[in-house]
Amino acid sequence: MPEIGPAPILAALVGAGWTAFFVVVRGTAGARLPFVALLAAIGAWAGDAIGGRLGLDPLVLGDFHLVAASIGAWAGIGFVVLFSVLGPTRRP
Repeated sequence: MPEIGPAPILAALVGAGWTAFFVVVRGTAGARLPFVALLAAIGAWAGDAIGGRLGLDPLVLGDFHLVAASIGAWAGIGFVVLFSVLGPTRRP
């Protein structure tokens, strides 16, 4: 049985937390909510990996780089928002 480290689980929690904050601030996420949550979690996981490589994160939780993961989560959220704004819109 392969071991699963804490990074994917913590990345999912960080991504879910920042997704909830985004929805509270914006008021709604509409149909893009699953994409926002997914890319926030993936971005948090990638941010943790980059933070681990750079070693510049002042706030770590064990081996998990929290600030870098938060920046990655916001990059994922921004990616979804950018493509939803630039994408085609429905005509009434």
